[in-house]
Amino acid sequence: MSEEFYRMKRLPPYVIAEVNAMRAAARAAGEDIIDLGMGNPDLPPPDHVIAKLCEVAQKPSAHGYSQSMGIPGLRKAQANYYSRRFGVDLDPETEVVVTMGSKEGLASLATAITAPGDVVLAPNPSYPIHMFGFIIAGATIRSVPTTPDEHYWQSLERAMAFTVPRPSILVVGYPSNPTAETVDLAFYERLVAWAKENKVWVLSDLAYSELYYDGNPTPSILQVPGAKDVAVEFTSLSKTYSMAGWRIGFAVGNKQLIAALKRVKSYLDYGAFTPIQAAACAALNGPQDIVQKNRELYHKRRDVMVEAFGRAGWDIPAPKASMFAWAPLPPALKEMGSLEFSKQLLTHAKVAVAPGVGYGEDGEGYVRIAMVENEQRLRQAARNIKQYLKSMGVNTPAQGAA
Repeated sequence: MSEEFYRMKRLPPYVIAEVNAMRAAARAAGEDIIDLGMGNPDLPPPDHVIAKLCEVAQKPSAHGYSQSMGIPGLRKAQANYYSRRFGVDLDPETEVVVTMGSKEGLASLATAITAPGDVVLAPNPSYPIHMFGFIIAGATIRSVPTTPDEHYWQSLERAMAFTVPRPSILVVGYPSNPTAETVDLAFYERLVAWAKENKVWVLSDLAYSELYYDGNPTPSILQVPGAKDVAVEFTSLSKTYSMAGWRIGFAVGNKQLIAALKRVKSYLDYGAFTPIQAAACAALNGPQDIVQKNRELYHKRRDVMVEAFGRAGWDIPAPKASMFAWAPLPPALKEMGSLEFSKQLLTHAKVAVAPGVGYGEDGEGYVRIAMVENEQRLRQAARNIKQYLKSMGVNTPAQGAA
């Protein structure tokens, strides 16, 4: 009898869990921890969405098995969202499937389309499921950069020229988690042409589609003519409507990939609780003022955080999108590494952040900061960090309180 299972041997310890455990222990001990680590929205969903959940849950018929592909009304609601937001037409029956969050959708699709030994191109740094969903399915990962510059395209070409077997899948995610980088439609046009030329499936993670700032809406890869020939895209209600714990997401696009995902899911689950799916319909079909409201709130938090942390002595680039900032370690503490720096911040500044190395080796030297606390708490975090940096001998601005 084996003492270690095959797939467990392919999964390294989850680095971020180490910091999470420290945070939980500190809070259990009564410490006031400002949690900027996990991307867990602190805002509630709209009232009418919660009301719809309660309404449908009162119906005796609502408590049986649901549909693994999602109830028809929710698939239609998602197709309508793509039509009004991106001008993309989708068939709710063959080009849309409801997932239990985009994370489950990505993992289930990896199971559906990956054979042991397949090579998958995944960004590094990246949200862990982009890599480990395929590793669990038996694939080999070849990393490509996250930054969408010419080096990115050169890396794709090298991967196709020198990898055996040739890669068959490419994962992209913009706005990026964790780096918050964005792309324009021209990037996707070039990507679709490249994918067709190289016979590669493209899996696009668009979970942060509505959290964009400075007046630049994020595009969808499916806006490119012919993109559905090679691509599927994952979205989620988690951040847009503050429904992270509801676990409702979608995969849309290429019919062959959607059919494969549906088939695997039919063996794995019966879909989300029907009242949750009905409430998700209410979110997509109902008043959309919360979308703009949340965008403005995160935008304000971004500005407060960048300004306050800068005055504390830690310069952070302002993210163009998402609910995260990708922050380089203060230069004087760079040699400490992202994991130790995160532990130090938690212990001495009572501020939790996510170590960049948890998103891939190319994330070393950075931490991810989630804007999931209010402006007052962000300013308090800056004051705590300022005191920590002083204690480490880091020069901080002489004037002005953080």
